[in-house]
Amino acid sequence: MRLHCTKHTQRTTTKRPAGRKWLCFVHIALCILVLLTACHEDEKTFRLEGKFKNFNQGEFYIYSLDQGLTKKDTIHLSEGRFVYEIALRDTVQFTVIFPNYSEIPVFAHPGEKITMEGDASHLKEVEVKGSEDNELLTQFRLKTNEQTPPEVQKAVETFITDHPTSPVSLYLINRHFLLKPNADFDKAQQLVNTMSDASPQNNDLHRLKRELGVLKEVTVNGKLPAFSAVTIDGKRVSEADLKAEVNVVLVWASWNFDTLTMQRELKKQKKTYGQRLAVVGICMDGSLKDCREAMKRDSISWPTVCDGKMWLSPVVSTLGITDIPSNFVVTSSGKILARNLGTTALREKVDALLPK
Repeated sequence: MRLHCTKHTQRTTTKRPAGRKWLCFVHIALCILVLLTACHEDEKTFRLEGKFKNFNQGEFYIYSLDQGLTKKDTIHLSEGRFVYEIALRDTVQFTVIFPNYSEIPVFAHPGEKITMEGDASHLKEVEVKGSEDNELLTQFRLKTNEQTPPEVQKAVETFITDHPTSPVSLYLINRHFLLKPNADFDKAQQLVNTMSDASPQNNDLHRLKRELGVLKEVTVNGKLPAFSAVTIDGKRVSEADLKAEVNVVLVWASWNFDTLTMQRELKKQKKTYGQRLAVVGICMDGSLKDCREAMKRDSISWPTVCDGKMWLSPVVSTLGITDIPSNFVVTSSGKILARNLGTTALREKVDALLPK
């Protein structure tokens, strides 16, 4: 909400009585208070608190890719306990990152209080309670911790059939069907259709449906879509800049350990292969400052896009990017040779394509 201030011109020099001045001041103050209250009346505090065994003092991080946060926040732990609060207007999915880089998703609703408890030596067994969404996901995680990937995918299908309107189902589709080197787009489409039939007004599902159309094309042996974006240095970069023997588009963030490791490995390979290898980075940070600091820390000089829009960035939808880590290995003609490889697989792929 914008606050508009209209300037009034005094037309006479007649002095107002002191009482009238005071009443005018009170009136203005009350108006400002009402306006400020209206600006924040739709915000409510979300509270996440918890305790951990074998983790007495320290810190971990929390971030969101749907612009609930524009940067990572730090959560401090004292005597095994912590409290984190933030004002929210809409439901947000946060990700909590622990010192060993384990990640736990948390669904945050305005006005809710959520608890997180566990043992630092068994982070897979951390429990998040206080809302139906978090408790459903906790039950799913605990049930599938020791299952094989095919078994987990079957469990996801069953979960979505039983809970087609839950945001947990949308998270599970992304996590187990799309964020993989060999993503199963057809199965993901079937599951999204199941959810869409149950929630025809869900905008997130409509967005994912559109993205799936792009994702099916942006796959191995497909062609990288034409894109154009402005780098953090104000220069234009596009698919036309990917004309080396081997090209890598790396989607990364300053708070994601895996992508920082990939970036450092690519820097070593860039030093080895020179102009034979080209890299373009897409940084998912909401803070340009954090992006610049990470690039400076690791001496990254290749073109990097960071507009602070996170998932709302046009280049993200154009390339069909659904999460991080994410990457593309592309030929000079734009053919996608591989995508969404892990750190070791990405390094080995580049080495195999560029023999010394």
